[in-house]
Amino acid sequence: MSINVKEMRSFFLVGAVMACVVAPSEAQTADSSGWRWKLNGNVFAGVNYQHRRFADSRTVEAQNWFMGQGDRPLGHGLLSIHTMVSLEPFTLKELGSPQVFQTGETFNGSPLIDYQHPHDLFSTLSASYTRPVGAWMLRTSAAIVGAPALGPPAFMHRPSAIENPQSPLAHHHLDSVHITPGVLTVGVMRAGMGLESSWFRGREPDERRTDLDFGSLDSWSVRGTWTSGPWNGQLSGARVNEPDPLSPGDMTRIMASLSHTRTAAISTALFVAWGHNREVHDTSNGFLFESNLSWLDRNHLFSRAEVVGKELPHTHAGALQPAHVLMNVGAFTLGYTRDVFETTLGRIGIGGDATMYFVPRDLQETYGAPLSFHLFLRYRFGVPAQAGMEQHHH
Repeated sequence: MSINVKEMRSFFLVGAVMACVVAPSEAQTADSSGWRWKLNGNVFAGVNYQHRRFADSRTVEAQNWFMGQGDRPLGHGLLSIHTMVSLEPFTLKELGSPQVFQTGETFNGSPLIDYQHPHDLFSTLSASYTRPVGAWMLRTSAAIVGAPALGPPAFMHRPSAIENPQSPLAHHHLDSVHITPGVLTVGVMRAGMGLESSWFRGREPDERRTDLDFGSLDSWSVRGTWTSGPWNGQLSGARVNEPDPLSPGDMTRIMASLSHTRTAAISTALFVAWGHNREVHDTSNGFLFESNLSWLDRNHLFSRAEVVGKELPHTHAGALQPAHVLMNVGAFTLGYTRDVFETTLGRIGIGGDATMYFVPRDLQETYGAPLSFHLFLRYRFGVPAQAGMEQHHH
């Protein structure tokens, strides 16, 4: 395997971030002004090998995200600020991370196919205020970049996916709005039940991963949530204005999910979700199941199974056809990570995973029988807070 200079930048940049992170053992501090600060982050640096007919790829890369939250009392409530940054614009190729059957967003004005795009440098810049009103809890938030009240937590914030470096194939059915430029949200909660609504900009982020996008707030969403002990569920829907610059027209999105997270000697995190995208030219669905089983505080066995509707180039009657026909593809991932080193600055683990795919007949000529593999070092610091009404966990 050859490694070029561009690939090595992933490790140098991630190493620099690791060296600069200074956090107490619980990644939580307080200052004299009353602010309480929390930090957490995840880095996967390793080799991504994608085997498929005519198009094998072997890439050295680093998926990563770093999050911070500050809280302080204000009046009768709590003021919070939230940040999330990702160095993926520098640690992944401009085209993104190779991934069989992945689609969503663009590169050089063309649809991305078989690649997961890098996430934006600034993924969250938001503030929220929560206060009790009688038996109710009222919450308002505003974000330059953030997540509207739509869908479950994005994959990097789910306990079921915290050990998996790869985005789900259903990323753009379930997680696509987690980096939204411009969001206003208001919500109420009582006795584990919540109702929220957001007003936000519908267009997905552009190809410039290091800037901030601005525009009018032209879309809306509504989400109902339910929490009871280890169980957490949500049902949400949205009318999204012109989300894709290459596919004119609005989109209706509906999402439902249910999770169960239990911390014990053997900890488990289970997650199941459905995402539905309805556009002028077609309607597609994504079904996802994830699990993470941890024991002895250092062993993590994770899996992911999904079936997703995708538009991909395919063959029909022996001729190559453009990506305008919706087909259901499937994937199953099984992986394992073992923590091998722990200090007050975080944990380092060694892990890997393998993915096998269900390939529709019309895609077998171009894809064959694809397989995917990752081998990685995983660095994690801090512990994400439990899910609240906001989609991101900080």
